[in-house]
Amino acid sequence: MSQPATALSPLPFELVLNDGEPLESDWHTVAFPLLRKLIILAMAEQGRKDFFCGANIFVYYSIDQAWAVAEEEKRGLKKRTFRGPDVFWVGGVDANRDRQAWIAWEEGGRLPDVIVELLSSSTAEKDRNEKRDLYAQVFRTSEYFLCDPETRQLEGLRLSGRSYHPIEPDEGGRVWSEQLGVSLGLWHGDVEERTGDWVRLYRPDGSLVPTPEEQVETERRRADSERQRAEAAEAEVARLRALLQKL
Repeated sequence: MSQPATALSPLPFELVLNDGEPLESDWHTVAFPLLRKLIILAMAEQGRKDFFCGANIFVYYSIDQAWAVAEEEKRGLKKRTFRGPDVFWVGGVDANRDRQAWIAWEEGGRLPDVIVELLSSSTAEKDRNEKRDLYAQVFRTSEYFLCDPETRQLEGLRLSGRSYHPIEPDEGGRVWSEQLGVSLGLWHGDVEERTGDWVRLYRPDGSLVPTPEEQVETERRRADSERQRAEAAEAEVARLRALLQKL
């Protein structure tokens, strides 16, 4: 992990926490919180509580970067300075801290271990080049995943030295995350009444990490199935009793 400069206390400028810009598309407004929620659920299944997962919030890795962001906002300049990944995960940290942004110098120099960028036509080139170099050489992020909703492509990269190398997908096109202990893959279906292709998480046995809504539906179907079996058993008992009475 990179080691940011020690922050002044307090900083001589205000940290920007929100640039007020909307997400790229309706798909992005659903995909960001969905993936974050699934990562949190996957961690719960593994019994992990020592992590932080953020979506669409700023990541500050140095004082110089924070100052540049503040200057751009103050002067109304074009936003050229890095603000943050789409979705990121950091392991081995206090999950209970109240965070409006990830501020590395308040986190012992820690930066994201896993980053997922959900591409768009306006961000794809930057995500594949400028951000890739930043994540590899400055953040030292172990795993970097990119999803292009237009081409339905999902790529996984793992850090080796100071550069990324592709993670070979499995037969289903899913890519394994050593950090998260799950695979990332594309799944077609309905989320919040929107039909599309979504980034989902898969357990080592290949099953989906379900959303709470899917879990409720699974439990409902299981209860219905058990009720039907019980009713069938009761009907069979009644039939046998009637047969015995005739005999």
